[in-house]
Amino acid sequence: MSGTLDVSEGDWPSVTRKRQAVSFTEQILDPSRRPQVVAAIACVIESTVESQSGLSGMAIKTAFASAKKAKAGIVEKGTDKLLPEIAEALAPYWDGKGDQEFGAYLAANSSEAADKLLAVADENAAKADNAAMAKMYKGVRGKAKGIVEEALPKLGAAIAPFAA
Repeated sequence: MSGTLDVSEGDWPSVTRKRQAVSFTEQILDPSRRPQVVAAIACVIESTVESQSGLSGMAIKTAFASAKKAKAGIVEKGTDKLLPEIAEALAPYWDGKGDQEFGAYLAANSSEAADKLLAVADENAAKADNAAMAKMYKGVRGKAKGIVEEALPKLGAAIAPFAA
């Protein structure tokens, strides 16, 4: 054989290519998936707020309705804005879930996962340029951890199809 390859004889060079794994964050933020991810998370947020009951539930629903009235599309816009930070907060749980469903794994680690997500919300609420919105958030923040913990299975189930 000379210095050329005869491909008709199957004389292919042996090339091993490692498939680059795409991270959870990259998948969630992929421009072709991002709108659906945002819509799925917004749906979980909406249904979680609607499911609240009692006096604190009424306060949360009122604050949520006020925020939506003050700024149309706030849930979707806010989710889209925070999606990179949400994805980074959830990535270790995706990576650690093994064969478990994502929602179940989040539920099993609910306290820590809720803290990570609330840290994202807290940081952004502190930077909010709208004093009324910041005040509303502060008013409902005390109940937020329990609410987020309860919503984690739904959140995981909503996001998982876009990260698979």
